[in-house]
Amino acid sequence: MLKGLYTAYSGMINEQNRMDVLTNNLANSATTGYKTVGATSQTFDTVITNRIKDAQDGYYTGVRIGRSMPGVKIGETYTDYSQGAFRETGNPFDLAISGTGFFTIEFTSRSGETSTVYTRDGSFTLTKEGYLVTKDGDYVMGEGANGEPVKIKLDPTQQASVDTDGRIAQNGQIVAQLKITDFSDYEYLKHFGENCYIPVEGAETITTNAPIQAGYLEASNVQVVREMVELISVTRQYEANQKIIQTYDSALEISANRIGKLG
Repeated sequence: MLKGLYTAYSGMINEQNRMDVLTNNLANSATTGYKTVGATSQTFDTVITNRIKDAQDGYYTGVRIGRSMPGVKIGETYTDYSQGAFRETGNPFDLAISGTGFFTIEFTSRSGETSTVYTRDGSFTLTKEGYLVTKDGDYVMGEGANGEPVKIKLDPTQQASVDTDGRIAQNGQIVAQLKITDFSDYEYLKHFGENCYIPVEGAETITTNAPIQAGYLEASNVQVVREMVELISVTRQYEANQKIIQTYDSALEISANRIGKLG
């Protein structure tokens, strides 16, 4: 009988995890370049297979599973990297990638340590020294003569334009080239902040010919209506599991108090 409590409890934990993911998507629905995150639940056949072929017991050793644990297990989260809609701004340093790939950014932590991160957020600006930076002040990287990442420095007193190949021109001459980085498998990317990513072990960079659109920003690909519908569904499922626990609690109260008194 008590197994039903654990089943409902695991269901509530799973729905709470889904709720956290959905609310984070909704909170970032207006964040430039943000990609929707989804949550999964681990299926019973996967869990049972992992338990039978468990490394700690030996893959070829038959082990009794013992007490069963009905319910649901929280699975992995995933990211939808599909392109968001473009929003025209007219700012020459607002850039959007029409296709696959990421802008390469030199991120500086509070401790002063630098690392390379990647983003679809192309809302850039120039510092008074002429460096192209993100809205947080991190350097936007260009491509050096040998393909190495270099900081982009322009003349802040001159007009600049960016063509579809990511080349930045001033006074009719090419002065910098944006470094656009793509990856063969996005499963090897990990979220960093709201709309940045860092590669993990196994990530492989590839080239991309995706055109750059100057004067545009890529909006979040979050579909607010769909997320709201999912939010309602999650809430109802959470409440259903909650009612199961309340029902079990009432039955246990009767068993412990009323039936005991009759004896």
